[in-house]
Amino acid sequence: MLFDRQKRLLALLNALGGSVGSLDFQKLLFLYCQEVEEVPSYEFVPYRFGGFSFTSYADKRKLIASGLLEDEERSWKLTAAGRQAVTLTGTVRLKLDQFSRQRAGLRGDALVAEAYRKYPWHATRSEMAERVLAGDAAALAAIAAARPAAGRPGVCTIGYEGKSLEDYLNRLLRQGVTLLCDVRRNPLSRKYGFSKGTLSKGCEGVGIRYEHLPELGISSDDRRELHTQADYDALFATYERDSLPQQTAALERIRAWVAAGERVALTCYELLPHQCHRHCVAEALERDFGQTFSPTHL
Repeated sequence: MLFDRQKRLLALLNALGGSVGSLDFQKLLFLYCQEVEEVPSYEFVPYRFGGFSFTSYADKRKLIASGLLEDEERSWKLTAAGRQAVTLTGTVRLKLDQFSRQRAGLRGDALVAEAYRKYPWHATRSEMAERVLAGDAAALAAIAAARPAAGRPGVCTIGYEGKSLEDYLNRLLRQGVTLLCDVRRNPLSRKYGFSKGTLSKGCEGVGIRYEHLPELGISSDDRRELHTQADYDALFATYERDSLPQQTAALERIRAWVAAGERVALTCYELLPHQCHRHCVAEALERDFGQTFSPTHL
């Protein structure tokens, strides 16, 4: 069974002729999500060549495995089965067709330049902006203005509950985070993008260093039967009394990162910091090492 976003991806590719080069399709999917959809099917991060969706490429791999896309690295191409799987009709199909007609002759550098001019945030890490926007001082200035200011050294915290990988990485970038410190005991997740391998690669792709300190985590057995805030508070009291004092070396590593100029985000799953042990780690850093470590929660 296909997700709705995957159906829309296949329908967009079909409306564009069924075969599009990888960079062109990523830019067309980006523009379609930004300009046509009220709730974008895919979110994007600033990447080497502009807006990029990790999730769309994860979907590409699944669609290839399902026989709906050809297994081609340099393009997105429907198979015969993929064409048959395109079932969107009505208003959505009309919008897809209109979008594809409007962008029918727009490919290559001209397409990239249009995306950069309209959405400068997503061009802030581009390696080709100077070339494709040569002579367009206003567009280059808009990209420069969209770049986040360097974050001051210190600590913040973030949970990935309820976030896509792209939303999560955008939040880190906008806050000037330079190092993500994963404080999960077991960095595995059924949610796409948040197991250690994928998350570390995503961070690397947007220029954020990834580090994992499993010794700061809490075992999954201890995290069962947490129904009320009182249950969380009791767990964290035990963690702060019995576990955290044994982790001076890990806390010292974080202190050293900050001393070296890093803005460190402590991460785990829970959305609310008071329901996650990361707030205990942040408070221990503030208590032991001073004002620099007064944490903010993203």
